Amino acid sequence: MLRKNLFTAIAVLAVCNVKAQDSTKTLTVTGSLDAYYRYNFSGKMNNYTSFTNSQNSFELGMASVKLEGTALKGKVGATVDIGYGRRAEEFSYNDGEAAAGKNGFASLSVLKQVFVTYSPSSTIKITAGKFATHVGYELLDAGLNRNYSMGYMFTNGPFFHTGIKADITAGPVAFMVGVSNYNDETTTTTAAKSLIAQFSGGTKNEKLKFYLNYAGFFGPDSSLNPNELNKLNQIDLVVTGKISKKFNIAYNGTVQSRKLQTGLKGTWWGSALYFNYDPSEKAGLTLRSEIIEDNSLIYFGTKSIFANTFSVNYKIGPLTIIPELRFENSKTNIYTKKDGNGASSTMSALLAAVYKF
Repeated sequence: MLRKNLFTAIAVLAVCNVKAQDSTKTLTVTGSLDAYYRYNFSGKMNNYTSFTNSQNSFELGMASVKLEGTALKGKVGATVDIGYGRRAEEFSYNDGEAAAGKNGFASLSVLKQVFVTYSPSSTIKITAGKFATHVGYELLDAGLNRNYSMGYMFTNGPFFHTGIKADITAGPVAFMVGVSNYNDETTTTTAAKSLIAQFSGGTKNEKLKFYLNYAGFFGPDSSLNPNELNKLNQIDLVVTGKISKKFNIAYNGTVQSRKLQTGLKGTWWGSALYFNYDPSEKAGLTLRSEIIEDNSLIYFGTKSIFANTFSVNYKIGPLTIIPELRFENSKTNIYTKKDGNGASSTMSALLAAVYKF
């Protein structure tokens, strides 16, 4: 009888302990949906950046649902971020049917981010899984950018990493270091791995912030290396400055060096300024001015691209309407005219709608 009562008491204590742990659990569900219409005035597509590869067509971007859970007072957590649509497929471009030259796992393309976190202390967080890259200023989800169309640095930098990383906070600054598969590979059979790192900080009033980012490829020099590369190193800087309640500026600069197994090597760099002005709570204006330089023709096929994008963000509750104009100029004739001849410049207009919940 005593043993039975003791067992019952232990069971009750265990249940109470589980309930106590359950009381700290949280679950947050958010999501978004976006669609757009794009028209290039040449009558051709003339698009070299991600997610707006269309001409004179109404397009669905992505339907997205994100679940974020924590337990043990935030000590452990998990995130499942699911996306459906062309935007999600282009983001996870290596995932798909083997017959299409991809990794054979089409189901992985809907998983934008899937990772778990563990925080042994208030200053350390370890993350393992697939997570969006730290490199660059722009983000995958349309609702997190003020320009709907993407910049060249976003398109040609890493999209995501699959691996493990540690974030460490040390007073006013923070560090991140990790190891992942080669850029944008959810699963891989190669021996190549990437080193990822970030150093960030800012002023006490948070009006000025900076993020110094790195993503580098290392591994054995063999035919197993992705994209026939022996080396790939990218250093990236993001600086944001809040001038007033209505006006802020952001800067993104990146340098990427590449070395192929053939011995060909070179460096391209990009630089962009983002001017953001909000005359009211409902309306916002953004000008992105971006330049790409590739003097060795290692990657872009032209030595220089200068692109300017002007976007208006008009908010109707959770819905944002984004009319946009974009003008690009290239060193060479990489664009196409109506008659099929080459052109060194192009202009397009876009109208997008983004709903967030």
